[in-house]
Amino acid sequence: MQKIFVTGISTEVGKTIASAIFVEALQADYWKPVQAGDLDNTDTDKVKRLISNDKSKFHPSSYNLKLPMSPHAAAEIEGITIDRFHITEPETDNNLIIEGSGGILVPLNDEDTMFDIIMPDYKVVVVSRNYLGSINHSLLTIKWLLHKGYEVSVLFSGEPNPHTENIILHKTGVSLIGRIEEEKEFTKEVIKKYADKFQGILSTL
Repeated sequence: MQKIFVTGISTEVGKTIASAIFVEALQADYWKPVQAGDLDNTDTDKVKRLISNDKSKFHPSSYNLKLPMSPHAAAEIEGITIDRFHITEPETDNNLIIEGSGGILVPLNDEDTMFDIIMPDYKVVVVSRNYLGSINHSLLTIKWLLHKGYEVSVLFSGEPNPHTENIILHKTGVSLIGRIEEEKEFTKEVIKKYADKFQGILSTL
């Protein structure tokens, strides 16, 4: 079974849309270990609305924090401490898509970061979106993961920028899943279109 951890080079780069596409493509289960903010419309809720298959199950987050900020800060304000050993992967016989919060070094507490909950058997997909500084953020993220021994692929989102994308791929050597274009709206139909497009490469990760 596939276990794919979806991370990003920063916030708001398209992790949740990518996760919805992967869930649909593999008819996988979905799990967001730590949700910070938007508790009335969580990333789990968003993915659930965007998929069409009836096989996927949605597993509850280990931590649901009220404030849309770094998990360590949101937890501290609420008077709790995130314990990474209480972030327990759900049991399932299905493929599993895990969506991280922010980037891989976003802190969970004074010691641990999001990176510390990426298990050795996870494949990691890095979502990269072009902006000034995104090359540096992409290379730092991907090379850190490669250095730690993970199998890494990259997915680009937004308007194409060949200069940026080519140098990221050249300097890291990771495989490319493809691109999510700058769509007017992400509907079930659009998600299904990308799911069909990426299904082959995702199944071989």
